[in-house]
Amino acid sequence: FEGTNPDGPKRYGALLSQAPSMRYLFALLGRLEGSLVNVFIEGESGTGKELIARAIHEHSRVRDGPFVALNCGALDRSLVRSELFGHKKGAFTGAVAAGTGAFEAAEGGTLFLDEVSELPLDVQPMLLRAIESGSIAPVGEAKELAVDVRVIAASNRCLQDEVDDGSFRLDLYHRLVVVKLGVPALRERPEDIRLLAQHFATEVGLPGLPEEVLSELERSQFPGNVRELKNALLA
Repeated sequence: FEGTNPDGPKRYGALLSQAPSMRYLFALLGRLEGSLVNVFIEGESGTGKELIARAIHEHSRVRDGPFVALNCGALDRSLVRSELFGHKKGAFTGAVAAGTGAFEAAEGGTLFLDEVSELPLDVQPMLLRAIESGSIAPVGEAKELAVDVRVIAASNRCLQDEVDDGSFRLDLYHRLVVVKLGVPALRERPEDIRLLAQHFATEVGLPGLPEEVLSELERSQFPGNVRELKNALLA
């Protein structure tokens, strides 16, 4: 979902914005509070996708359960299955003890799969089965383990494009993208630069930012989005 709503809330959880596009997003997040459907968040790197996922979790019925974040783009390709589903002792070289995967760690809560488009094609059917059946098979283990996990996924790429070029399974796409949320880049909501800069300054104990600093920040494009803005203030 993408749109604008100048009358939407200016804050949702740890998220803060005065831009109509983000206030529309906040209103949508409020409507999701009674549901545990799988959500897909699409947006450039640094726009706050994990913060949005955490806010969804904290306002859901599973808020008392764990929130587990896994960056699929940072995983060693040979260990993706183990990271997701765990492994049995001796399942592979170096598995000197049994390991708990992200699904089991997120039992009763939310599993956030960041950069899900980076998952290898051979692992995608296993993720699909885990979502559909509510069970996982740790590497090297024949017996399946039941899991009750709400899945939120995200990507900085258009997942539909990944489906079209054959690098992402269509059936998995439909399982993950029950609700799709688009997060606008910071350059598309320049009215938030001053607001967020003052907010981050307060977080680190600064009394306020001089007008010349705020004006300079507002002239910047911030290709790294909110993350880059925050890093600029902490540098």
